[in-house]
Amino acid sequence: MTRVRRIPVGVDSQVPTGKTNAYVIITSNEEYQGDTGSRPEAILVDPPAQAPEIDMVVDKLTVSHILVTHTHPDHVGGVSVYADATDATVWCRHGRVQRFYETTGVNPDQTFREGTILPVDESVQILDLPGHAPDHIGIETKIGILCGDIARANGSVAITSPDGAMRAYFVALRRLHARQPACLYPGHGEVISNPRETCMRLLMHRQEREKNILTAITGNATSVETILEQAYDKNITSVRDLARATVVAHLEKLDADGRIAFNRETKMVREI
Repeated sequence: MTRVRRIPVGVDSQVPTGKTNAYVIITSNEEYQGDTGSRPEAILVDPPAQAPEIDMVVDKLTVSHILVTHTHPDHVGGVSVYADATDATVWCRHGRVQRFYETTGVNPDQTFREGTILPVDESVQILDLPGHAPDHIGIETKIGILCGDIARANGSVAITSPDGAMRAYFVALRRLHARQPACLYPGHGEVISNPRETCMRLLMHRQEREKNILTAITGNATSVETILEQAYDKNITSVRDLARATVVAHLEKLDADGRIAFNRETKMVREI
């Protein structure tokens, strides 16, 4: 029976909860039999750094594969260390090899696409879930989906331009909702036991922000800065850059939807 173990690891960056979740997907029914005995086979996902919390788990397993849900720094910092320590097969998204190498320092052994089934377990397969990052994927198992930074149990997810794409994020949330997983294993925070409700909450949050942005535009806001002032009803002083990049991501989606015209160079907006 497939098992998934979450390993929260503290990271030196501004991320939700201050920790990034590494995961091991244990794909064999064996139990650890001590240093000279058998070790269950496993997949290591999103090691943010070398950490004793990960070492304690990995030392009792045979890690045969290493994957990341996406190549943001807080998800890949331990890839090279554990690739060397385990001699595991390292995977990355097809077409994103250069990005993977630049962020991890590792040349991947294999690449995957949507629908790739990992050779250790025919129930573990790849889902394309871009939006938070262009190379973002999910890892589907019999007991749930490792969804990286597409969803969180509490709060919202940052979708910021230029790395994030709001239109793709809407699709990713709808894909997760439609697959009706038993649970979601997120990149930050606790396991999500109500996946469909969480996906709808996050989608509605983004739709509400989009509505506020459109209201600002119909009220004659024509620049990112003026839209930013009107689209948030809270003090954003400490996260202004993040909020600005989020507004730009929304404007890029609205432009692609044909609802406004957004000039990416001047950061000016006009109604259509």
